[in-house]
Amino acid sequence: MNIPRPEYPRPRLVRDEWQNLNGKWDFYFDFGDSGKYRKLYLKENYCFDREITVPFVPESKLSGIEYIDFIIACWYRRAFAVADSWDTEKGRILLHVGAADFETEVWVNEKLAGSHKGGFTPFSFDVTELLTAGDNELVIRCRDDCRDPLQYTGKQVFIDYYNRGCDYTRCTGIWQTVWLEYVPNNYIENVKLTPDVDNEKLHITVKLADYAKAGEEICAEASFNGEHVNAASAKATGKVCTFDMDIKDPVLWQLGEGNLYDLNLTFGEDKVKTYFGMRKVTLNGKRFEINGKSVFQRLVLDQGYYPDGIYTAPTVEDLENDIKMSMKVGFNGARLHMKIFEPYTLYFADKYGYMVWGEFPNWGLKESRAEALDSMLPAWIEELERDYSSPAIIGWCPFNETSDSRRKELLHTVYNVTKAFDPYRPVIDTSGYTHGDLTDIYDVHDYNQDPAVLRDHHKYFVTGEGSVFINRPDDEHYDGQPYFVSEMGGIYWNLDEGDGKKAWGYGNAPKTLDEFYERFEGQIHAFLDNPGICGLCYTQLTDVYQERNGIYAFDRREKFDAEKLHAILTKKAAIED
Repeated sequence: MNIPRPEYPRPRLVRDEWQNLNGKWDFYFDFGDSGKYRKLYLKENYCFDREITVPFVPESKLSGIEYIDFIIACWYRRAFAVADSWDTEKGRILLHVGAADFETEVWVNEKLAGSHKGGFTPFSFDVTELLTAGDNELVIRCRDDCRDPLQYTGKQVFIDYYNRGCDYTRCTGIWQTVWLEYVPNNYIENVKLTPDVDNEKLHITVKLADYAKAGEEICAEASFNGEHVNAASAKATGKVCTFDMDIKDPVLWQLGEGNLYDLNLTFGEDKVKTYFGMRKVTLNGKRFEINGKSVFQRLVLDQGYYPDGIYTAPTVEDLENDIKMSMKVGFNGARLHMKIFEPYTLYFADKYGYMVWGEFPNWGLKESRAEALDSMLPAWIEELERDYSSPAIIGWCPFNETSDSRRKELLHTVYNVTKAFDPYRPVIDTSGYTHGDLTDIYDVHDYNQDPAVLRDHHKYFVTGEGSVFINRPDDEHYDGQPYFVSEMGGIYWNLDEGDGKKAWGYGNAPKTLDEFYERFEGQIHAFLDNPGICGLCYTQLTDVYQERNGIYAFDRREKFDAEKLHAILTKKAAIED
């Protein structure tokens, strides 16, 4: 049987006993959102009338449906059997969903297993007590009202039917792997790994599913390139255990060199594999530093869309290739923009030494409403928990381009929660306009196409003339933080002229490739040459539907000479060591 996306779905915490549930499922559109009232989770009321290929959304070609109108609710169903070796007296069976947009309810054998709210983060339910011998019935309902002002949608178009501007095709329902996992009765639920480069230690926090018994131990063993490094253990008390491991003379995670350590954890019968990177991130005046060295962030805006899969990459290799493509032209990282990306994106970023910002898809959420905090904060915490241990993540940014009607209290609360969860990384309260009063790095968006104007906008850091460029000076102010131009460029260049009038980029398109290279170089060097700027982020890695300002086409064809772009981007920056 050919299973789509067959790889183990959680590279951060790996176990041996699992079962992939991707593939053909029965499917039903519930446009009237009446399915719960009709109790479609009961066999006698089944009305599934078509098939879908999971984990691809029904709007996508790879799902086998490709229906792109609004879908308020939909239902999935499949039968499954668990392995005979999974002894439910000695262990538990967990059902995992990598992500499903937006509100999800799960029934096993006509009984509710649980529910989850949020379209981008993973969730799981212990379904052990709901299972029977032989075949079992799994029914999943997803409700996705993207016009709800308290539902965040990212870049999904939620007002018009058609794609427009920076808004793209909607994504409803399951879009990451559904899978089963066999675990001991008490097991490791999550691991939080904090590298301490200066003190040559790894701080390990293990969260258990249930309370440990007196005297139970958690053991950890680290290795590098297959060679033993060190081991440590600690007595587990309660449901959380924290201890340290010495990592002498650490091989550092750095740009272009992932240098990942393997870490095996054992708790009773539970054995899991994970990994970590030794690196530190600091802010020093205007400088952004990795391992004590000033680094200029040569980032690209990555929106994580695919022509056939939309939110979901057709294969795991596609996620890896996107990072390779970015590095090929000279970028050293990305803003993972307006979407919580699949876990393997972070794994490959970790592996290749590619820095990324952890961001949140806040568009669609009415940030002026007090209830917005209740809507987004639980999912933001889930993202922090999932991705904290990734060495590639060098900062967090929970909002993008909030308007002047945003509630500062919302930005402040989310900033403070983020810093409490992770005091080691910088936090940008909201990218671009409009900042609150709390942000570790001050960033702006500047899409002016004229390199001379860009230099003039930011001459304050060179000559001291004028004032610092601010997107909305009436609503925000600069307090001397490191300064980051987190969106710029977006030069229009379309390989497929004539395929639609809606295709666009920022400003007027260059008339020739030579003109493109001249403008690109002028824009990039306007920031590399500025001693007061610590990074830039070019829009964008690939074209996305009508937005044709990518370095690559939407189908990942090359648009430009990679060597020329690489030479432009890798010029030494004024702020770098």
